[in-house]
Order: sequence, then C-alpha cells, then structure tokens
Amino acid sequence: MSTLSVIVGNPKPHSRTRQLAEALASRIAARTGADTLPTVDLIDHATDLFAWPAARVDAISAQLRASDYAIIATPTYKASYTGLLKAFLDRYPANALRGVTAVPVFTTASDEHALAVEFTLRPLLVELGASVPTRGLAFPTPHFDRRDVILDAWLESEGRWLPSAPARSEVDA
Repeated sequence: MSTLSVIVGNPKPHSRTRQLAEALASRIAARTGADTLPTVDLIDHATDLFAWPAARVDAISAQLRASDYAIIATPTYKASYTGLLKAFLDRYPANALRGVTAVPVFTTASDEHALAVEFTLRPLLVELGASVPTRGLAFPTPHFDRRDVILDAWLESEGRWLPSAPARSEVDA
C-alpha cells in the first residue's frame, strides 16, 4: 500500500496551512489510494530541529523518505517558505527524497506571492530528489472559506499528473 505524508512548516500549531494541507491530502489519497499518515506539524518538534541526532525528528525524516507521496506545506514568509521548514529539509542530503512524489503548498496573503511556491520550494524538493509533477498550490488565505472549491479546481487541473505509486522496490532498484 502506498503512503502519503503531510509536513507542515507553519510556526502556528494547528494552522490554516495545516487544515488546507490535510484537506488536500484527503483528496489526493482518494485519487491515488494512498494511506495518509499522521500529519507532522513541525512546530511541535522545533526544539529538536537543531539537535543532532534527534530521535523524534529522525523518525519524521524516515517517514517522509519512505512515503510515496508528500504534501509539503508552509505559509509564505518573506516571499519564501518558513525557516522552520528550511531547518527540517536541511537535514536531508541531495537525492534523499528519491521516489517521493511531492506537492509543494504555500498559503499566501495575496496573489503577489503566487509564484513563490514554484521559485522557492519546488527547486529545493527537486534538489532533494523528489518528483514534483504538478504545479505547486499557492492558496490565497483570504479565500479560506472557499477552500473546497479551490482545492477541487486544483485537483481537477493537476491531479492527472499524480502517478500511481510505484512499489518501493522499483524506486530503490
């Protein structure tokens, strides 16, 4: 069975970014048949992100590396992703996410930051070896009450690019 991880880099626990990522995860899981793993809210692990080793963070890293799909979600900070997310992803060497199909998600305060997801998070995920076959989702938080319509439209447009999950042995061969 394939799995889907949700990693949220918002400094606010149980944020709208998390709610959005989980709503998208349920749609992707329904489309792909993947089992959604428990959401990781990185703020819950902030004190461990700079510790080496850090057993709890290492376990999250292993979960993400073993996933077939991942939603990596963050609010837009200074036209990029949060330092919290950066600190987590900096733990990975190049190509460590090989075999993971990732969907980058940004929550944005305005449309002026809509391209930040493509120009900041996508290249990092690709550097880490993840496949990023869809456009990233730049979600305008002023329209949070319309999230179902916006998420459904994104999935209608981009969902066809989400592959069926390969068996892990195919990826690791």
